[in-house]
Amino acid sequence: MPASFFGNMRRVGFSTGVSKNKLAKAMVEILVQLPIGTAELKETVVAHLGLLGAMSATRDINAAWDQAKRQAAREQPERFMLDGKILRWDMGQARPEDRRPSAASLRKLAALAARESVSVDELIDRLLAAYRTRRRG
Repeated sequence: MPASFFGNMRRVGFSTGVSKNKLAKAMVEILVQLPIGTAELKETVVAHLGLLGAMSATRDINAAWDQAKRQAAREQPERFMLDGKILRWDMGQARPEDRRPSAASLRKLAALAARESVSVDELIDRLLAAYRTRRRG
C-alpha cells in the first residue's frame, strides 16, 4: 500500500478514533520497551505504533509526542531526561544547566534589587552567600 493511502482515507472521513491521551499512553509504553541508546526516539516510536501511527493525523501525533515525552521524563527519570523540548536518554551524565534566566525571572530579580536598594549583581552575591551559610549550618 502506498503511503498516501492512509492520507486519502483520512481525507474522506476515516480516522482511528483514538484520543491524543491514548496515543500518548501508547507512545510511553513503547518508549519504556526501547533499548537504551536508541536513536531518533520520535520516529522509532511512531514506526512502532503501526497502523495507529499511520492512520493518525500529524498534528495528533505531534501533540501526543509532546505529552508522551514529558510523561516519560517524569515517570522514568532514571532512563529519560527532557533537555528543553528534546527527550534524551539519561546516560548518567550531568544534567544540562539552564541556558539563561527567563525575562520574567530577570524582571523579578531587578524589582527585588530595587526594593533592597542594591544592584542585581550585589543581590545575587548576597543570595549565594546566604545559600552557602545555610547549607553549612
